[in-house]
Amino acid sequence: MAIGPGRIIPDRHPGLSSRTSGGLSFKLLVSAIVAVVLLFSTLVLFDNSFSHTANLTPIHDLPQDIGRVGLFRRLLALKSDPLKPRVDQIRKQAEEYRIQAMAYSSFARKLKLENSRLVRIFADLSRNYTSLISHPAYSALFDPDGSSIDESLLRQFEKDVKERIKVTRKIITEAKESFDNQLKIQKMKDNIFALNELLSKAKKQSAFNNLIAAKSIPKSLHCITLRLMDERIRHPDNYVYDAKPEFEDPKLYHYAIFSDNVVAASVVVNSAVKNAKEPSKHVFHVVTDKMNLGAMQVMFKVKDYNGAHIEVKAVEDYKFLNSSYVPVLKQLESANLQKFYFENKMENATKDTTNMKFRNPKYLSILNHLRFYLPEMYPKLHRILFLDDDIVVQKDLTDLWKIDMDGKVNGAVETCFGSFHRYSQYMNFSHPLIKAKFNPKACAWAYGMNFFDLDAWRREKSTEEYHYWQNLNENRTLWKLGTLPPGLITFYSTTKPLDKSWHVLGLGYNPSIDQDEIKNAAVVHFNGNNKPWLDIAMMQYRPLWAKHVDYENEFIQSCNFAL
Repeated sequence: MAIGPGRIIPDRHPGLSSRTSGGLSFKLLVSAIVAVVLLFSTLVLFDNSFSHTANLTPIHDLPQDIGRVGLFRRLLALKSDPLKPRVDQIRKQAEEYRIQAMAYSSFARKLKLENSRLVRIFADLSRNYTSLISHPAYSALFDPDGSSIDESLLRQFEKDVKERIKVTRKIITEAKESFDNQLKIQKMKDNIFALNELLSKAKKQSAFNNLIAAKSIPKSLHCITLRLMDERIRHPDNYVYDAKPEFEDPKLYHYAIFSDNVVAASVVVNSAVKNAKEPSKHVFHVVTDKMNLGAMQVMFKVKDYNGAHIEVKAVEDYKFLNSSYVPVLKQLESANLQKFYFENKMENATKDTTNMKFRNPKYLSILNHLRFYLPEMYPKLHRILFLDDDIVVQKDLTDLWKIDMDGKVNGAVETCFGSFHRYSQYMNFSHPLIKAKFNPKACAWAYGMNFFDLDAWRREKSTEEYHYWQNLNENRTLWKLGTLPPGLITFYSTTKPLDKSWHVLGLGYNPSIDQDEIKNAAVVHFNGNNKPWLDIAMMQYRPLWAKHVDYENEFIQSCNFAL
């Protein structure tokens, strides 16, 4: 049918046109989404691949325009050169082995191997990795603005890195055994050091505990003293000591015993009287402090000593013994000295194990220093035997009075052997006064049983000599504390050596004394911390002392004093 101009022809498929335009729009939308995803993925890939590169500056730190330019350049480089991630991977691997080499080198130094071959090799390896990465020939590989990477250059770089890694692995394998051994040695040294510290601490604690045990009064011994004192208070008239002419008779055998231990003092007298051939010719001068005077008086009154004469007095009975005359008493008034002796802190007591025992206040007790005043205490006597309260007499001692003293003041048994017990061990020879006056190799002798010629003492003015040196030592710079050092000084050139059988020492600390020596000794001495009346006594020696304890004494029985 002919269609004339200007006539509108109706559309036979009205929905076809709209469907075509709609499909086209959908395709465009999908394409846009895909493009955005690809762009986003590319950006993420770019960020991950370049985030590990140390020489690049983060985009957000750059000015906006520069950041955009750098971003597009990197996108182009990444798109145009797929070798970039490979470069980063090789470089990262090289850096990891460089750090590992540095770690081994540091560990070797820690193990004190500074001079070893391995330390130098690891240090060189670390430097080689650094120089390889920073080598100018490979700088193009790390240029962020580079558009392409030379593959041959990359292969050479990879080869050099792998060679160094191979060498590093080989050296690490060789070093592990050496490092393991050194580490074990170092751990053993650390353990030994720690154990030594613990041992030292334990020794100090043990020494402190031993000192406490040695200087404490056992309960039973304290009980005896209290019961004796109670008896003295209840019956004062029964225990009065009248002056006897025998106390001043120079023709008799006189003994001086200074003690605050009633049982120990009684053992000395008991053993001496038991072994004396003529007890009635022996006079024992027992001196104690005022607190123990009553107990001592009772102890020596309730027993029959076969005619032996016992004098019991207190230090306070000797009026000349005061702080204006006696240096030790004067020094006790010093605040610094009181702090040194009486500051009751365990951490201070255990700082120095060697000097710990010298902090005991007994070393400034006047009872210990009475031995330097014998001529004044007994002005009418010519000779006297001094006995410590921790000795046991095993033989008659009257032969001592027959010894020719050759004008010497002090008769004593020498204790030196080899380099031991020389004057150098008791005095400070770095002090000019000591160095100028005494010979450091001079042989020391023992207190405990000393026979004194009181006439020679007065002639030599030994007490004045003692005062001179004791005053000089107020600050404890000339010698450590105690009575032996000032005794060695006072009687330096006036001591006569006695035969060793007269006096055997060490029963309070030495468990291996020859039994024949003990058997043949006139006097055995329990010097040391392990006194026979303590729980810490050496059991093999205790019977020598215990057999002279008067177990029939009612006061000893009532206090269960049993050994």
